[in-house]
Amino acid sequence: MTRVVLDTNIIVSALLQPRVPSAQLLGLALSDAIQFCVTGSIYTEYDEVIRRPRFKRTEEMIAGALEAIRTKALWFRPTEQVKACADPDDDIFLKCAQAAHADYLETGPAGRRSR
Repeated sequence: MTRVVLDTNIIVSALLQPRVPSAQLLGLALSDAIQFCVTGSIYTEYDEVIRRPRFKRTEEMIAGALEAIRTKALWFRPTEQVKACADPDDDIFLKCAQAAHADYLETGPAGRRSR
């Protein structure tokens, strides 16, 4: 089965606009059509970012999204250091992709996809 790591902007986009491709991708991940790979660091970032007041999501929606991610995702603990991104905060996604042997790292329309 295809393994995918989703950058935080995919999650935010999916929660803000349910008809965009990001929402379709998150839907596939949560329906087990693809394997959604996360780490504790990624989950923590999802949690922190989607709670930002500017996104105006209800606590119920946030809790539901995080619970779905928590229960549906495959969890990994990266053991190798990766320092490859211009923004060091983004290295957590590469670490997860490496640990999970992910097929894709989806960063969104402005980002890059890798295989």
